[in-house]
Amino acid sequence: MKLFVLILNNEEFLEEVLEIYIEAGVPGATIFDSEGMGRFLTYEIPLFAGFKDFMKGNKPYNKTIISVIRSEETLERLKKLLDKKVGGINNPGTGIMFTLPVDWAAGLVPEEEV
Repeated sequence: MKLFVLILNNEEFLEEVLEIYIEAGVPGATIFDSEGMGRFLTYEIPLFAGFKDFMKGNKPYNKTIISVIRSEETLERLKKLLDKKVGGINNPGTGIMFTLPVDWAAGLVPEEEV
């Protein structure tokens, strides 16, 4: 099992991204409102206020979506569909996705219901 994390910089894609999760066979995810460190430092810490011009064009907030993925096949399908939807995750300002190993989990939707 893996914990799949997607930090989506463009919130306009959120509804379509969640549809992709369902299409890929992921039955559930948790969504957090989040903001990048650069935005926080620029607007909340006076010492870094000079970086405001540098931050122009960047989205101030993003969505962080986490989900436990059971199979490698589902994970690969999800990554491929998401990359296509957002126009290439490696493009600047698009977002970040990564996985972490999950050694144990409880409370997940039973596998036969997925």
